[in-house]
Amino acid sequence: MRNIFRNLIALIVVLTACVYVNAQIVDPIRWETSVEMDSETDGALVFKVSIDKGWHLYALQLPEGGPMPTAVTLTKTNGIVPGALTPSREPLSKFDTQFDMDLAWWDADVEFRLPFTVDNPDGYEISGTVSYQGCNDQSCLAPAKEAFDFVDGVPVATGLVDSEADAPGAEPAGLLDDLAAKWWQPVAMPQSAPVGESSWWYIFLWGFIGGLLALLTPCVWPMIPLTVSFFLKKNGSKAKSIRDATIYGASIVVIYLVLGLAITMAFGASKLNDLATNAVFNIAFFLLLVVFAVSFFGAFDIKLPSRWSNSMDGRAERTTGLISIFFMAFTLALVSFSCTGPIIGTLLVEAASMGDITGPAIGMGAFALALALPFTLFAIFPSWLKEMPRSGGWLNSVKVILGFLELALSLKFLSVADLSYGWGILDREVFLSLWIVIFILLGVYLLGKIRFSHDSPTDHVSIPRFFMALVSLGFAVYLIPGLWGAPLKATSAFVPPLYTQDFNLYSTGEYYEVDDYDEGMRLAVEMGRPVLVDFSGHGCVNCRKMEGAVFDTPEVRQMLHDSFILVKLMVDDKRQLEHPFTVSENGRTIDITTIGEKWSYLQRHKFGTNTQPYYVILNQEGLPMNSAAGYDENAVKFMEWLGSGIARYNESN
Repeated sequence: MRNIFRNLIALIVVLTACVYVNAQIVDPIRWETSVEMDSETDGALVFKVSIDKGWHLYALQLPEGGPMPTAVTLTKTNGIVPGALTPSREPLSKFDTQFDMDLAWWDADVEFRLPFTVDNPDGYEISGTVSYQGCNDQSCLAPAKEAFDFVDGVPVATGLVDSEADAPGAEPAGLLDDLAAKWWQPVAMPQSAPVGESSWWYIFLWGFIGGLLALLTPCVWPMIPLTVSFFLKKNGSKAKSIRDATIYGASIVVIYLVLGLAITMAFGASKLNDLATNAVFNIAFFLLLVVFAVSFFGAFDIKLPSRWSNSMDGRAERTTGLISIFFMAFTLALVSFSCTGPIIGTLLVEAASMGDITGPAIGMGAFALALALPFTLFAIFPSWLKEMPRSGGWLNSVKVILGFLELALSLKFLSVADLSYGWGILDREVFLSLWIVIFILLGVYLLGKIRFSHDSPTDHVSIPRFFMALVSLGFAVYLIPGLWGAPLKATSAFVPPLYTQDFNLYSTGEYYEVDDYDEGMRLAVEMGRPVLVDFSGHGCVNCRKMEGAVFDTPEVRQMLHDSFILVKLMVDDKRQLEHPFTVSENGRTIDITTIGEKWSYLQRHKFGTNTQPYYVILNQEGLPMNSAAGYDENAVKFMEWLGSGIARYNESN
C-alpha cells in the first residue's frame, strides 16, 4: 500500500511538471522601433512587428465594441512635424467569431512608418507609445503598450510599461509620471466590503446539504435506529433518553466543529485558501475524489484502521455519563469516515475560500447539525423509528449516486488548477461535456439500466428513483446549450467562466477589460473613463456566481462598455512575475513572485482588505469614487452602485 501511495504522489508530480511546461507567459507579438533619416530634415519612425504563426494584430481602424485597434500616440514632438502612420501592406478583412463582427488584421510580420520633418536645426525629440491587441482563434491578449523615446534619432531608455515592473507603482516614461505615483498609494475607503451574509448562508446551506447526504449513506443510516434504541433501553425514563440523545447530537456537532477549526488553524485560513488554487493540491484532491467515487461504485472499500474505532468503542463501554456519550459520538465519526470524508474535505476547501476562520466554522457546524439532528428527533419521537426505511439495497444506491456526484465535483478541482496556471486543458466546453455525460449516466442508472457489483436486482423503478432520474436527465439537457455559450447561471459557481469558451453564440456585447492594474489605469487616462477594479480569483465561488448573475447580464455589460475600464485582477494567478520584487508589510519582508501575489498585495496595501469578490471604482488618480462593493447577486443594485460611481466621477471632473 505504501508503494502504491508513493507511486501515486510521483504520478501527480510528473503530471504537474508536464502541464506546467505549457503554462509559460507567451509573447506572440513583438515590436522593434527605430528612426531612419532620408535626409537631414526628412525621416521616419519605423515599427517592425514580428507576429507568431496563428496570431494576428488588429488594424488601425476597427468598429466600436471590438478589440483595441493598433495606434501610435506621440507624447513628445519637440522640433519635428509628424505625419500619418502607414502600414507596409493592407490588413486582411475577416469575420471574427470571438467578437462576432467583421474585423481587419495582419496575420504575419508587418512594418509601420510614421514620417516626420525636422524643423529645429538644434535637434529634436520624439517619444510615445504603441497601443495594440493580439488574438488567435481561441483567445486574446490583454491590450498592451510599447514605449519609445528618441533624441536626435538615438534611442533613450524608457521606463517599463508592462505589468511586471520591478516594483508596484513603477513610474512609466511620459506624461503619466505624476499620476502613476498615486495609483498604488493607500486610500481610505468610505466603506469596506465585508463578506456578505449571503456568503455565510451559501456555506451553511452546502454544509447542511452535505450532512443530509452523509445521513443517507450506509455508514450512518443504520446507526440511527441502533443508537436511539440503545438510549431508550439504557434509560428507564423517556426524559433521560431524550437528554442523552441530545448530548449525543451536541457531541457530534462539537467533534466536527473542532475538527474543522483545528484543520483551519493548523494550516491557517489563508493557507487553505492558497492551497485551494495550488496545482498539486487540486490535482491530488481531484484524484482523491475519483478514487472515492470508484469506491462508492463498489470497486473496493475505504476504511480507517479498525483499531481506531475499536479503541473509541472500548472507551465508551468503560466510561459512564457524559464522557461515555462523547466517545460514542467519536466512534460514529470514525466509522462513517469512508462516507463523510469526501464531503467534509470538499466542504472545508470551499469554506476556506472565504479567507478567514468563519467559513470552515459555519460549514462544519451546519454539516454536523444535519448529521446530529435525526438522533435527537428520533429520541424525542421514538414512534418515528417504525416509519424509517429499513437498511437494504437502497443504501448502496445512495452510495452510487454519491459516486456520480463526487466524479462530477472532482472536475471542479481540476478546473481550478487549470484556470490558476492558465493551462487551457479543461475549457468550459470540455468541462460541460463531461458533466453532461456524467448526469446522463446517473439518470440511466436511476432508471435501472446500469447495475454495479453491489446493486440488488430491481424489477421496477420506484417513484422516487424515477423523479431523481428525471432531475438528473433534465439537468443534463439544461447544460447542453452551455456548449455554445449559454450563461448557465445556476451552475456559474462550478463551471469554468465564459471567457474560456471557444465558441459563443450568446455574446451580449464586449467591454474594455484588462488583467493588469497599471495598464488599466493608463487606458483610463487615455479614454477619460473611471476604472472598475474587480479583485477576483480562479478558485472564488462567489466571484463566478457574480459573473453569471450580474456581469453577464446585457444591462450591466452595456453599462461597462459605455462608461468603464474593467480591470479584473486574479489574486490566485500562479504565473510567475517576470520581475519579482520585495515589500515590507506588517514588519515582515515579503517576496512577491507571482502575478496573483502582486494583485493580492495591491488589495491589502491600497484598500486594506483581502476578501473576494471586491469591487471598487477609481478615477485616474487612483481615488475611490464611492464605497466598495462585495458579493451581491442583485444586478439592479449593482447597476445603481455603478451609477453612483459614474455620477461622482463626473462631478469630480
